[in-house]
Amino acid sequence: MKFQKRLLLICVLASYFNVYAQKTAPGSTKRPNIIFILADDHAYQAISAYGSKLIKTPNIDRIAREGALMQSAYVTNSVCSPSRAVILTGKYSHLNGMKDNGTYFNGAQQTLPKIFKQYGYQTAIVGKWHLFSTPTGFDYWNILPDQGNYYHPKFIKMGKDTMYSGYVTDIITNLAINWIGDHKGKPFFLMLHHKAPHRNAMPPIKYLDKFNDVKFQLPYSFYDDYKDKVGLQRQSITIKNDLDIRYDSKIPCDTCPVTKINNWAPAEYQRELAGLTPQERTIWDKAYQKKYELFKTLHTKEEITRFQYQRYMEDYLRCVMSLDDNVGHVLKYLDKMGLAKNTIVVYMSDQGFYLGEHGLYDKRFMYEESFRTPMMIRYPKAVKPGNKLNQFVLNLDIAPTLLDLAGIKPPDDMQGESMKRLLAKQPLVKKWRDEIYYHYYELSFNLTAHYGIRTRQYALMHFYNPVDGWELYDLRKDPYEMTNIYYKPEYQQVVTDLKARLKALQVKYKDEESTFLKKK
Repeated sequence: MKFQKRLLLICVLASYFNVYAQKTAPGSTKRPNIIFILADDHAYQAISAYGSKLIKTPNIDRIAREGALMQSAYVTNSVCSPSRAVILTGKYSHLNGMKDNGTYFNGAQQTLPKIFKQYGYQTAIVGKWHLFSTPTGFDYWNILPDQGNYYHPKFIKMGKDTMYSGYVTDIITNLAINWIGDHKGKPFFLMLHHKAPHRNAMPPIKYLDKFNDVKFQLPYSFYDDYKDKVGLQRQSITIKNDLDIRYDSKIPCDTCPVTKINNWAPAEYQRELAGLTPQERTIWDKAYQKKYELFKTLHTKEEITRFQYQRYMEDYLRCVMSLDDNVGHVLKYLDKMGLAKNTIVVYMSDQGFYLGEHGLYDKRFMYEESFRTPMMIRYPKAVKPGNKLNQFVLNLDIAPTLLDLAGIKPPDDMQGESMKRLLAKQPLVKKWRDEIYYHYYELSFNLTAHYGIRTRQYALMHFYNPVDGWELYDLRKDPYEMTNIYYKPEYQQVVTDLKARLKALQVKYKDEESTFLKKK
């Protein structure tokens, strides 16, 4: 009898602890689902939540309206692969090993999806990977090879080549939604990575006529003369000289010269067009033949430059329209399935992008439009809706923030800060960073490696390879970063103070090998 009572007690206790374990286990469905949506080269200037007059993005704006909009979000290294590695690891490029687009990401290191898996999450990545190595830490991965294509693209699904019919932005979204539907029960962490609107911005066929009636005005800084700017003086990413008439403007001009820096462009363009069906190709040729007829009426270099800018903006924004559509599809799916309240949704770009500022396309430089990135987070349970945050935040902060919001302690070796206390419905912010550190390494397109510090008032940059020079901007007086004041006598104390703070940041982030003081 005593044995039976003892056995009964053991069973009751075991049942109790089993229920308790289910409620608190890492894989408990109490934890939030997470959808991290990453666009490629989506400028904050092309999102209406940031006040853009170029385009309306109602679905992307919805995330900001129902969550938090980061108004001072930046990246640590403004180029595709390195930014993705920073997001995955929560560490600067010099520590995660991915300094540029030409190296392989070491998948053996600690990453965000691996940590989520340890806590019972189902993990997946769909879309653009662009880290060259095989994805690790994911239960499911279906990625574009390298940059991938816009039309009827090939994917690599769990190591096997797979073809899909359709437009790449739609395909990525549908694959992601299908994966969510197939994996119920456990909380999920999904990285939904779009290709768009990456150069050369091939729009969906249905939007080829959009913006034809809009005349885009050149940005204020378009005609920057690059005085005292050693990096800008040698780069090859200008709209005036470096956009390719066929690859970028889609003009079927067989006799047009190919820009030297883009000598690969015509072949890449033909590979993209090869993906179109005969019916799509007919619509495509008709749309761009009209542009060619206009192009043939141009005579001066200035006319061609303005034409190139117009074409650049049209196709870029057409791709953004598709992005916005597909963000809407994801949000509607969450609503329909009753998942919205317990799902964290993040939207951001891997970095900012130039839409003609300083006469540039692309990214890479520490100037505002490339350095700054869109970022917004919605989580009804914990994030104050409609909150516009002005604190400096970084792509470095994504990993610790998502872990913290999920109730998981971020590893001590992550260098970012959790934004959870900024995002709270009753924010608890006593102290936050008041300066940020940037370091860019890649030399493609005749670029110059550089690093720098940005505060609320100043941006100090050191260009060091292959040319050497310093730049300083007073952002209150010169928000467009047109006049380098580094050498002006009245700013020498500012320079001294900023260099000391810059060195301290390099020490803090363990980037001491880069300190300019070793050259002095």
